[in-house]
Amino acid sequence: MNDDQAKLMRARPVRESISEMAELVLPNDTNPLNSLLGGRLMHWIDLAGGMAARRHSRQHVVTASIDHLDFLVPVRVGDLVVLRSSVNRVYRTSMEVGVKVWVEHYRSLEDIHVSSAYLTFVAVDAAGNRLAVPPVIPETEDEKRRYEDAGRRREMRRVESARRNDGRS
Repeated sequence: MNDDQAKLMRARPVRESISEMAELVLPNDTNPLNSLLGGRLMHWIDLAGGMAARRHSRQHVVTASIDHLDFLVPVRVGDLVVLRSSVNRVYRTSMEVGVKVWVEHYRSLEDIHVSSAYLTFVAVDAAGNRLAVPPVIPETEDEKRRYEDAGRRREMRRVESARRNDGRS
């Protein structure tokens, strides 16, 4: 391993992956009821998650999966949507990223939780081959909790995948 490869593989704290993006909800982002389209929010979640995964891995990343997604409150035209993401846990070539979405109402400046999601990203080279991802270091109690929770979610995904592949779904 040369020096550049060694630098890429050094363990990094969660804080180095933290990303935030904001989107103003415009009429083109909404349905006939002037509420944000679920698909548009899913797109933004994917982008926010990808930013954190790329910051951590320092490689190109692709989305492998997204867990269950609930839309807790409607988001309207003119609202500011804020998405915060960070890497929760790293495996050999993949990483779980958590994304939390808030709506900031411009008049009251009140922040309301809209949605949360867990995505799995895989680091890849230009040809699409999987690449190793450096370990993540959880430092705070919240980061350590999210790290442990990610391991439990991974096991649940593995069990569910095995169940589906057994033809008993």
